[in-house]
Formats: sequence, C-alpha cells, structure tokens
Amino acid sequence: MASLPPATTTTTPSAPRLGELLVRLNRLSVRDLEQALAAQGEIGDLLGRVLVRLGLLTETDIARVLSVQLRLKLAKTEDFPKAPMQVPGIEPDYLLAHSVLPLGIEDGKLYVAMATPQDEFTIKALRLATGLRIRPRVAVEGELRAALEHLYAQPGESDGDGDGGEDPASFDFADGDSEFVEHLKDLASEAPVIRFVNQIIAKVIDLRASDIHLEPFEDGLHVRYRIDGVLQEAEKADASLAAAATSRIKLMAHLNIAERRLPQDGRIKNRVQGHELDLRVSTLPTVHGESVVMRVLDRASIRLQLEDMGFSPDTLERYRALIERPHGILLVTGPTGSGKTTTLYASLAKLNAGALKILTVEDPVEYQLSGINQVQVQAQIGMSFANALRSILRQDPDIIMIGEMRDTETAQIAVQSALTGHLVLSTLHTNTAAGAITRLEDMGVERYLITSSVNGVISQRLLRRLCPQCRKPVALAASAMQKTGLARFMPPGANTAYVAGGCAACKHTGYLGRTSIHELFVMDAAAHEAILGGADATTLHNVARRGGMLTLYEDGLRKVAAGISSMEEVLRVTQDQSDA
Repeated sequence: MASLPPATTTTTPSAPRLGELLVRLNRLSVRDLEQALAAQGEIGDLLGRVLVRLGLLTETDIARVLSVQLRLKLAKTEDFPKAPMQVPGIEPDYLLAHSVLPLGIEDGKLYVAMATPQDEFTIKALRLATGLRIRPRVAVEGELRAALEHLYAQPGESDGDGDGGEDPASFDFADGDSEFVEHLKDLASEAPVIRFVNQIIAKVIDLRASDIHLEPFEDGLHVRYRIDGVLQEAEKADASLAAAATSRIKLMAHLNIAERRLPQDGRIKNRVQGHELDLRVSTLPTVHGESVVMRVLDRASIRLQLEDMGFSPDTLERYRALIERPHGILLVTGPTGSGKTTTLYASLAKLNAGALKILTVEDPVEYQLSGINQVQVQAQIGMSFANALRSILRQDPDIIMIGEMRDTETAQIAVQSALTGHLVLSTLHTNTAAGAITRLEDMGVERYLITSSVNGVISQRLLRRLCPQCRKPVALAASAMQKTGLARFMPPGANTAYVAGGCAACKHTGYLGRTSIHELFVMDAAAHEAILGGADATTLHNVARRGGMLTLYEDGLRKVAAGISSMEEVLRVTQDQSDA
C-alpha cells in the first residue's frame, strides 16, 4: 500500500468539542449548534450525524472537521483498497457491523478507515483481536459504507441501496423495525437528498410561496408551490427520490420516520436567505407514498398594520370602532388561507398591550407578538381550547383571542366571557359574514345570547394584485359595467379597467402579491330583531345589506375600479358566497 502517516493517537485532551470547533471555523452558527444539540437530546445520536440529518452540514464536512479535531488524516476513496483485505483475527461480518475498513498493515500497525475514529471501544477490540497497534483514519461515512459493502458484503446481503434494490416505499414493516428505520435515515442523510430538500425550501423566498406540496405519483415526485393562493407546478423528481425526501423532511420536523401509515404533523425552523422561516409540516399516506405539505410562515413578510391589509377606508373605520369596544365578540370568517389569523394579529397589534391584559389561545401559535401572552393548544395532554379558556378567565384578561371556535363548549365559554366584560376575538369557517350567526346557532348558542354578545362579523378573502409593470388597460362597454355592477364604483365618465399581462417580475402570471376584500356585518337593532325572529343566513345577509354592508363581490369591484385587481380574479375568489 501507499506510504502511511506517522503514528497518531485518537485521544487529544486539549482538543475542542466538535460543536465548538465548527463554530470557530465558521462552519456553523451558534444558533444552529443549539438547535442541533436540542435535536441530539431527542434523537440520541452523535452530534455529527444529527447535523447531517438536519441538513446543516454534509458527511464530508463532518469528516474534515473530525480530522482536524482528532488530528487524524482523512482517508479518501482513492486510499481504499481495491480488493478485500484479510486481517487475522477479524471476520468480515465484524468489519461490516462496526464500519471499519482495513487499509494496510505496516511495522506491527493496522491502519483502518472509520467514520467514528473516536470510538475507543472498537479501537480496543481491534487491538485485542489482532495483536496489532491500531492507527485510525477519518472517512466520510457514506463513502466508507459503500466501500465495505462492495468489498465484504455477500451477494443478497445488500440493504437495498445497490442495483435492483427494493423501493423503500414498498417495504412492509412493523413498528420498531430498526433496520428499516436506519435504512431511511441513511437515505435521508445522503448529500443529493439534502441538497434537493434544501433547494425546494430555498425557492419559497424567490417565488413568494405560502405552501410547498410534495406529491408522490407513479410517474415521479411532483413538487408544487402555492403562490398568491394559486398552486403552480414547479418540477418533477424521480420516483425513487420520494421516500428519501420525505424521510429527510420528517427528520427535520422531528417526526417518526418509521410511521408511514398514519398522518403526522410537525414543525421546521429554518433560515433561508436571511429570512427566519417556520414550516408547518403535514404528512398524509397515499397509495404511492406519503404526501407532504409545508405551510410557510415567513416572519419577515407578516404585516401587522390594518392600514396595509387592503381595507377600504369606510370598512376600516367601522372595523376599528368594533375592536375598540370594551366587551363583546368580534368574529373573522373565511376559508382556510384567507388571512383570518393575520387580521386578528393586526387587530391585537393595534390595541395597547401596555394598558390591557391580552391573552390568546392558538393552535398553533404562528407568530409571537410583543407584550401579548400566547397559549399553545396541546390536545394530546388535554390542553384544548375550552380547557385553556377556563384557565385564562382566571388570569384577569381584558382581551381574549381564540384561534378558532371549533366546538360548542368553546363557543359557549366565549359568549360567557363576552357577557362578563371581556372583548373576545375569534375565527369561524363560514363563507359569509351573516353565515357566522347561523353557525353559532348550530353550535348550540341561544339566539338571545348571540344578540347580547356578538358585536360584529367580518368576512374576508385574499385577492391577487395585478402586476403594476405589465397590467393591460381595457375599455368596458356601459352595458358590461351595468351588468357586473362595476358602474356603481367607477369614477364619473371612466370606463377603463385592467387585466393581467405577464412579465419577468411576476413570473409571467400577471399578478404580484395579494390584498384583501371584506364584508363587515355590524350587529344593529335590525339584525337583533331578525336573529331573535329566527332568520336564516340569507335573510340576515339581506338585512345587513339594507344596513349598508357591501358584499365581498362589491368590495372586490372597488378594487377593480381602482385598477388594483381584475374582474376575473374577483369572480374566482368570490364564487363561494353562499352558506346554503
């Protein structure tokens, strides 16, 4: 074999810890090290392997820094033997099980490549078995494993990484199958998988995406991004990458990678291009593997100013009057992804947290607000919305925000809180503002309690803005403006609206960013009378219209008249204006 390095030892008393050395060499930030140490406490593995699983470093990075830390030479693939080397006293099975690759024997010394040369027990066992002095070198774990399997594994013993190996998605396994779990971890720790997942996540900043969808199908792994509320196809990866990419994401989110039969939820905290990203991860088993959706929460992009959220001046003035009331319930309604929570956050930010005790109950806490006490729901330990609310009322709050009214018990506690002098803000999943009243009735809240406690309901949607660089003006006929209702909101004598174009700035979609449209139902005497009379959602909607409420569609027409959005976009977003 080639000339070997001078004898070295694996123990260096003055050597810094691996994490400290990585920080000192600017390979890792202090914050990333703290995250990795926390993950290590849960996973229970070596720090280097944890760093690789989290995507913070590659196996090659770890091997290079280990060689500096332990003052050992780095064994490269060209240093590996081309044929199996027989070492007296050591069986091939032992080499495979302990990831030890013999490199050569010289002057009573056995030189070996190891991914963990700091393992004194293996070093001692080798010395006792061979009678030789052991001189380890550091090797990249993936390269070492591949070389050992090539040289020492018997045909048919491969774990599926070689040619003709099984797709991990097809494995049938029981809970606790450690070999299968290790196989998934190995797949997820390979550099191409880490690079692929990191690239997917990094794109959300440039694309301004709110969600990442990874969907396995027979023809490959489809990656789609939700941009300004619309799903767009991005790329398609090879189907063989699906299991590895899913395992990688589950490791990052601290999920159980062995459990692929049940849905799981987790969270990833990541820094991309200077942005602190929180990714809410959801996995769902499908016939072709696990579908993964990551909801992107970009702390830098959240707007907590009501004035910046697309409110029309008259709607904003009436809404402010509602949040400034000392008690009662204010509801925000709309489908998932319509910005309800952001509106509530902006409302709380408008209130004086220094003079008021503000408490929130959320599932999950999406953004942390200064001066506001936020409580995370944890259903697995009995910390439900209802149970949290009972405790919150003993905390002497002035204002309570409930992330969502999901059940009768929560709704009834909210009503009682409003009646006892608290301002309660919450969300409901209804399509119209008036529909929230009938939903409360369906949840068992008596009509007289609704009229006594509810101050108002605001329904909202997110509307894509036309790209200012490529929007195109179109002249509208008077009949068309009358038919659509646009004539009512157009400036006198004007007949120009805008449609989407397409340019590099908006990725050729014609739209850039989003604004919101609203319909605000303020509870007045006429509404109280209608509710007590048993009116349905349609009747209540008409009562609110007579009281001056503009519908979502009409508020959208105001955005069209102002050139902010297009008629096509308003129609797309307001198609669901019915709670029938």
